[in-house]
Amino acid sequence: MKKPKFLLLFFCFILNAAFIFSQENFPHFLEGKWKVEGQESYEEWTKHGDITLKGISYTFKNGEFKLNEYLDIKVINKEVYYIPTVIGQNYNQEIRFKLRKVDNSYNFENPLHDFPKVIVYKFNSRDTLGIVVSDGANKKFSYRLIKQIAMAKDSSIKNKNYDAELAEKLGADELGMKNYFLVILKTGTNKTTDKDILQNSFRGHMENIHRLAEEGKLIIAGPFLTKNANNYRGIFILNTKTKEETETLLQSDPAIKNKIFDVEIYPWYGSAALPEYLPSVDKIWKEKP
Repeated sequence: MKKPKFLLLFFCFILNAAFIFSQENFPHFLEGKWKVEGQESYEEWTKHGDITLKGISYTFKNGEFKLNEYLDIKVINKEVYYIPTVIGQNYNQEIRFKLRKVDNSYNFENPLHDFPKVIVYKFNSRDTLGIVVSDGANKKFSYRLIKQIAMAKDSSIKNKNYDAELAEKLGADELGMKNYFLVILKTGTNKTTDKDILQNSFRGHMENIHRLAEEGKLIIAGPFLTKNANNYRGIFILNTKTKEETETLLQSDPAIKNKIFDVEIYPWYGSAALPEYLPSVDKIWKEKP
């Protein structure tokens, strides 16, 4: 039986409109270091498994490093997303752009975002990319990325001590760094003087610190030694990937849950080797706090 022409056209439209993910069309070519043409601005991407790329956008001028964005491209529920987290914008929250089209360019879209709504990575050649950032209409800007000579791969030139296996295990980028979340604990809104509530909250607070450290989620914890005008009481550095994960983890602390402590949360960029000191923690205390 011959199918109606309009059904065939509709079927073709659906095939073209739907993006079907496969490892072959994942943008592996981004791996490495790229420089914005004519500027001291860079993107660096590292591969984490077959379907995840992690990157940073930064400037390096007159010996000064400034981190601008955390970047991710990964598969979530069989869809590919480009996920920037811009420092100092959008309350430091990630914004997801879904991959909509692949030919010689990768079109990532988020029609609900104010600007941009569309980010396009156009593959010009092995060593050049064209980037277009737009609102999907008339407002846009563009630039070119030029691939740089590989850094971390050539350990004999850049770092004779480079351990690729360790760097992969720790999730280190090309600079040996990674993303964390810095949490500042401060005096909370709960001013209770009930001794049982306070005692149970602080006991649970310490037990939770030890538990999270054993799980590798809490990297650094410690109190301020003097009073201060901001009522800051201490800090955590958490080995978490998103603010939402951080907030959920913090609610496992009774002192935070009971508002004995309030918190301020900030994305933080530091050495990926920080967790390596944790195995030593249990070897140096005489009395457990």
